Amino acid sequence: MTTVLRVLSYNVRSLRDDPAAVARVIRSCRPDVVCLQEAPRLLLWRTGRRRLARRCGLRIAGGRRPGGLEILTAPGVVVERRSHRLLRRHPRLHRRALSTVLVRLGERRVAVAVSHLDLCARARLEHAEQILAFLGAETAPGVLAVDVNEEPGGAAWQLLAEHLVDAGALGPAGGGPTFPARRPRSRIDTVFVDGRLPVVTGGVPAQPSREDLAAASDHLPVLVEIALERDGEPRTPPVERAVTEAGG
Repeated sequence: MTTVLRVLSYNVRSLRDDPAAVARVIRSCRPDVVCLQEAPRLLLWRTGRRRLARRCGLRIAGGRRPGGLEILTAPGVVVERRSHRLLRRHPRLHRRALSTVLVRLGERRVAVAVSHLDLCARARLEHAEQILAFLGAETAPGVLAVDVNEEPGGAAWQLLAEHLVDAGALGPAGGGPTFPARRPRSRIDTVFVDGRLPVVTGGVPAQPSREDLAAASDHLPVLVEIALERDGEPRTPPVERAVTEAGG
């Protein structure tokens, strides 16, 4: 028996546009896991995040204030472990991070991670290397939802694509531009998937209305469907929660 895991990646621009439209976009995609970049992290950030989760009928599963990352899960998804790692600091640049949750849907476990890379090419590449090292240490196959802040020809994107499948390029709607939302020209958002996980489809979802997509954020979301088969399930460590800093 095969279960399908629906993972949505979405840069919501700190909910500065239309939070109700963001919630409608997310609900229309019927995701199992939602990975948010630029989740609220300033004034009343907890309130904003909780209100969005309620509007979407989801629960907050992971993410912290530093890095502006958040992971939401549907009621049927079991969260067994979560971590939030700060990536190496670069002076005068925004602090970047990686949030990960080990989720179980049915009998399969997947390490779902979210990150938002920098505008600086050197920092992007260095952080992509760190992220790959973190995902490589996971005991379950990994899924990385990421605003890469560069297009597929960039060095950081190419590095990630050498080790993971660019699932955002698959499917009838795959490979389309994600930024800016009103008149998209650049593909800078995607979901990378461990090659052990069969990707059913991926790309900008067709379910949300164009009006909601334009009103919700300056990015378009990326939705990926992954087939989870029962055989060959990797073992996972005991439940733990950690916030650690990597690098110097």
